[in-house]
Amino acid sequence: MKIVVLVKYVPDATGDRRFEPDSTVDRDGVDGLLCELDEYAIEQALQIKEARADEDIEVTALTVGPDDAEGALRKALQMGADNAVHICDEDIAGSDALATSLVLAEAVRKANDGAVPDLVVTGMASTDGGMGVVPAMLAERLGVSQLTLASVVETEGDRVRIRRDGDTATESVVATLPLVLSVTDQSGEARYPSFKGIMAAKKKRLETWDLADLGVDASLVGQDASRTTVEATAARPLRTTGEIVKDEDGTGAAALADFLAGKKFI
Repeated sequence: MKIVVLVKYVPDATGDRRFEPDSTVDRDGVDGLLCELDEYAIEQALQIKEARADEDIEVTALTVGPDDAEGALRKALQMGADNAVHICDEDIAGSDALATSLVLAEAVRKANDGAVPDLVVTGMASTDGGMGVVPAMLAERLGVSQLTLASVVETEGDRVRIRRDGDTATESVVATLPLVLSVTDQSGEARYPSFKGIMAAKKKRLETWDLADLGVDASLVGQDASRTTVEATAARPLRTTGEIVKDEDGTGAAALADFLAGKKFI
């Protein structure tokens, strides 16, 4: 079985994130790291491999991003992925989700010698974009089923069953391999790289490909080819002082109720 895990190198959410003049995310002015939500995808791929130890299963971590994105792959290898692929090409910069899914689809096929792998695992979204649409787009481009937003994952033979927890209901959904699977941050705590894993990762294969290697025309990706664009950005307003409700004369409860009603909380 071949499992490909898609990961992303994102700006640190605790840093001072900014936009470039062309409204793309500034990825040089802030430290980056492996997207936290993608760590759950790596964990689920590794758990599937461990649960099916009698099978020959290979886990490949794959990312699209600038030179620094190699750091995300290094952590995936330290966690236990067998090898990694880095798609790095300046022409990809500024691509929206649709253009990115094209690159990912071709990269996923190439990582499996031109065929669709048994399983592609992703996180529920990226912490820099937060759209959560790439798994569905990727499944469409690969022509396979999709199981999304899984909080529990179980496999048996060529069948994958997930539990999807919604706001009003819980669903149990089953699909047959090959498929694209996205998992939530409720699917299980991601493991920390061990010292043994960190040392072993130094010997694992990490390949770098560009658009030419994938056979993707540069005119189909990048900011100019994207179907969506950011028209404007603004800094988050500074936090203002909240309103204090006092109860010195017994009117505090009424004042609090009026405040909540005014904000349409009640």
